[in-house]
Amino acid sequence: MEHLNTLWINTGLYQITYGQAIMLLVGLLLLYLAIVKKFEPLLLLPIGFGAVLSNIPAANIAVEGGILYHFYNVGIGSGVFPLLIFMGVGAMTDFGPLLANPKTLLLGAAAQFGIFATVLGAIFFTTIGVFDFSLKQAAAIGIIGGADGPTSIYVASMLAPELLGAIAVASYSYMALVPLIQPPIMKLLTTQEERKIEMKQLREVSKAEKIVFPVMLLILVALLLPDAAPLLGMFAFGNLMKESGVVDRLSDTAQNALINIVTIFLGLAVGSKLMAESFLTFDTIGILLLGMVAFAIGTASGVLMAKIMNLLSKNKVNPLIGSAGVSAVPMAARVSNKVGLEANPHNFLLMHAMGPNVAGVIGSAIAAGIMIQFLS
Repeated sequence: MEHLNTLWINTGLYQITYGQAIMLLVGLLLLYLAIVKKFEPLLLLPIGFGAVLSNIPAANIAVEGGILYHFYNVGIGSGVFPLLIFMGVGAMTDFGPLLANPKTLLLGAAAQFGIFATVLGAIFFTTIGVFDFSLKQAAAIGIIGGADGPTSIYVASMLAPELLGAIAVASYSYMALVPLIQPPIMKLLTTQEERKIEMKQLREVSKAEKIVFPVMLLILVALLLPDAAPLLGMFAFGNLMKESGVVDRLSDTAQNALINIVTIFLGLAVGSKLMAESFLTFDTIGILLLGMVAFAIGTASGVLMAKIMNLLSKNKVNPLIGSAGVSAVPMAARVSNKVGLEANPHNFLLMHAMGPNVAGVIGSAIAAGIMIQFLS
């Protein structure tokens, strides 16, 4: 009988806490969203499974010495995984639409306003006693507004690793919800006539332009803002491999095998931060709410910037493409195109929206560099 009692005491069923039980359900919810609802499955599935592993009592998978602990330290604690993801994203990116219509860079820049507005909001709510975020934590939360998962993880690992789990879940969840969150904001801020605006076909961009651009972008930004160099450097390197045409094998590896392998370990490592004691806090609710506000402000800022540009220019842009200034590539561009087609069946905005969409990736990396440079 004593042996049976000892066996029972050593089981996870005996040792499980209410918090761990809740987080097991959260992990299963993330798996449901990934598998059934197909919300960012490439990340939410490993994150959800990592959350389940991390909250199994007495398994010690996510604590010091556990396998997920090592995944986190090696890949996220060092900043390697987000940078490798950025290299793969760069290898899949086409700067052509941005180069063909450079003024869309302003739309990508405007969409980053959500990041800085949310930082101020987090500080305000901390000042009045609603939340308890430090300046570094507020900056890490604000990056959610860029709708760029790897950048959010990179900044959180540098400035607020204790909030990384909640920030990563919020960031990827809102990226998955782009088709639901953005259209109401876009329609609220535009008229039917504005949504019908047809844009001229983009000019053809030469290969030389595409090769020179990532190199010049990196040099110019890195000289002014060195802390943005890691993210933009890997992004530019991935793109240069693709556009140069001389390292197709390397480009293909970065776009497929490498980014897929890293995504697996990145998701599991993020899941290791979803342990009950660190995730089930009032601050997590604040992160989710502030992240939503950041994303909404970023979307609205891009649309409003497009409207301002139309007041100052004869060549009108469809304000809907401003919403693609957030970094959710290419989902935000597809949403702009979809809403445009609803207003005008002959209005194909996808390639036009890819300009601000790519600019948003650049903008979020620069915003991340600013946060790290001044706060790390």
